[in-house]
Amino acid sequence: MPHPTQGPDIPAAVRTDDRHFNNLPDFPFQPHYVDVTNPYDSEPLRLHYIDEGPKDAPVVLMVHGEPAWSFLYRKLIPVFAEAGLRAIAVDQIGFGRSDKPTRASHYSFANHIEWIRQAVVALDLQDITLVCQDWGGPVGMGVFAQEPQRFSRICAGNTMLHTAEAELAGRIEWAAHAEGDLDARVSTFLLDWRQASTRDPNFEASPSIPFATARGVSDAVATAYDAPFPSEWHKAGMRQYPVLIPVTPTDEGAAINRATWDALRSFDRPFLTLFGDSDPPTRGWDEIFRERIPGANGQPHQTLERAGHFWQEDCGAEAAAIIVNWIRATS
Repeated sequence: MPHPTQGPDIPAAVRTDDRHFNNLPDFPFQPHYVDVTNPYDSEPLRLHYIDEGPKDAPVVLMVHGEPAWSFLYRKLIPVFAEAGLRAIAVDQIGFGRSDKPTRASHYSFANHIEWIRQAVVALDLQDITLVCQDWGGPVGMGVFAQEPQRFSRICAGNTMLHTAEAELAGRIEWAAHAEGDLDARVSTFLLDWRQASTRDPNFEASPSIPFATARGVSDAVATAYDAPFPSEWHKAGMRQYPVLIPVTPTDEGAAINRATWDALRSFDRPFLTLFGDSDPPTRGWDEIFRERIPGANGQPHQTLERAGHFWQEDCGAEAAAIIVNWIRATS
């Protein structure tokens, strides 16, 4: 099979066959789909989402990051639904059951935000509590910046909003900030991650999950994260996301995040940080969110013990219970 960026007969997008999602552990949810625009092709893209709980209830919108998909939220979804909330977990385009453009250049930061925004608008979601982690933060909060009237609360967990501004020096463990007008300091760990995603011929999702948890996962759970990506054709989005992390102030992604920060600086509705204690890539960002966002004042922020980047695996049900109690207390 040719590489997805080569040859004249490459499809604009591919779809993972449903058989790859059979018999996944603790994932009984029925699929739902909504069409979003493909800016590079006349055919729309199909975006998948899970939709559990009462359809007329307040919404908990869960947005995953790299290299995960809605499977990441399987422990939280039943807790929200049983609490009488409408639990929606999306698969970003390029991930999970959603369609996957085959060209890496089609996965821009702006496109990722627009695809989720279109889904939110098409489903007419209101009274949203956003639960976002990793890239789900910049994307989900980027949607909030464009549709602020739809959001009642934001819960940020082990996420970030990179702008590479000089003021971030010494604030975050994985450094990415300007030094003078023409230089930037970037953590070698961050650079290595960006490079591995495009250079590793065997780049897979599954190794990242146990590595970035504090309590580990079973082999079956780790393997489930590979289900959406059965071939190189399906991996363009997964490979591209690390490259989109803004590491200079002039990056277009830094400009997008600055606009999101502008919207968040006037967000006086409840904003909660829920960060795992064992995650160097996002260490320091929880404090920055709490300092800059008015709605974070007086909220019951928590640090999840023995929880890594993917705290949804380490203590997903417990974290969901914290979020439910917070929603009830701020309703």
